[in-house]
Amino acid sequence: MTNPYFTDATFDFLVELAANNDRTWFKANKPRYDEHVKEPALRFITDFGPILKEISPHFRADPRASGGSLFRIYRDTRFSKDKSPYKTHTGIHFRHDAARDAHAPGFYLHIQPGNCFAGCGVWRPGGPALRKIRESIDEDPAAWKQASRNARYRKTFELTGDSLIRAPKGYSPDHPLIEDMRRKDFIGVARLTAQTLIAEDFLETYSSLCRDGATFQRWLCGALGVPY
Repeated sequence: MTNPYFTDATFDFLVELAANNDRTWFKANKPRYDEHVKEPALRFITDFGPILKEISPHFRADPRASGGSLFRIYRDTRFSKDKSPYKTHTGIHFRHDAARDAHAPGFYLHIQPGNCFAGCGVWRPGGPALRKIRESIDEDPAAWKQASRNARYRKTFELTGDSLIRAPKGYSPDHPLIEDMRRKDFIGVARLTAQTLIAEDFLETYSSLCRDGATFQRWLCGALGVPY
């Protein structure tokens, strides 16, 4: 057991930020953000690093305060109608070392009042990566089913994300795995409660979830031609 990384104060801050999403409030409360959100997240990333290497040596736990596994709290509002300057959640992404953005295979942790979850997979892969994934499903459907439907994975994760309305170009609407072929995201999500995150054994809990997703991640890496 270790001291909890996240506490009630973590969630209290995020609740208040959602109600006061402006620069004046955040500037006055930034010490609370640093103490109850940012610093615990960086400590969690550091402690998860050795465990992640055991799960796969090709995913990175980067505890840098900027440019690492912890997403910035600041929103990019340049192309958004919503000009709220801050995210009302905390995201941690353990990316594959072959890529440097959120669209790469990775393990994920989302901390938000009323919406906490662990994730694994690829969110919104680009065109070439998406084609590779669909081709791999089409060429070896049994391997895909084993990766995405095995008992250990399905007990923990639910495949979710956005999908095309119609069959992707080059594939029949009658394809036996058409629902999977239509996916634009290949991510599994495990819903978590706040009580789970503030528990002393959360590091062990999250590590176990990532191990449950290992078969799925291994398949995705193979489909994309990167090592697992």
